[in-house]
Amino acid sequence: MKIVLFVSLLMLGCYTKNDASTQTELTGKVIKIVDGDTYDILLDNHTTKRIRMEGIDTPERGMAFYKVAKNYLATLSFGQTVRIVPINTDRNGRVIAKTFLTNGSELGLLMVAAGYAWHFKKYSSDIQLANAETVARNKKIGLWAGDMPIAPWDWRKNKIKH
Repeated sequence: MKIVLFVSLLMLGCYTKNDASTQTELTGKVIKIVDGDTYDILLDNHTTKRIRMEGIDTPERGMAFYKVAKNYLATLSFGQTVRIVPINTDRNGRVIAKTFLTNGSELGLLMVAAGYAWHFKKYSSDIQLANAETVARNKKIGLWAGDMPIAPWDWRKNKIKH
């Protein structure tokens, strides 16, 4: 039984491991804000990459705070040179990554701390993101100022059903 479990876990690790997780860090200029957790960078070799910030989820188009979150990400990063630490690649081909500004701040953490993003606990166990969300909730800042903000993953699920 232990051997079967070990082999299953080993196979799962091989199956879910993605080329992006072994990529080296990237540096580029943020040239487009897609939404509150996704943007495009221009790399030194003049190619672009779409980046999905790891560990967070922001309001979708049509949700409250969608534009505010998108604009806040733009304020923080548009035109800035950022350092990307790839974690994985999603089913849409976006690089899932941690993003660092030149001052060392991580963009996803800044978004959560400002109250414009959820910690995406389904895919992340990052303690800093969890703590930042708790603080933002308790301070009732950003999307937490409302009574019952709907998480983007719940909104997407309900939108598909209707």
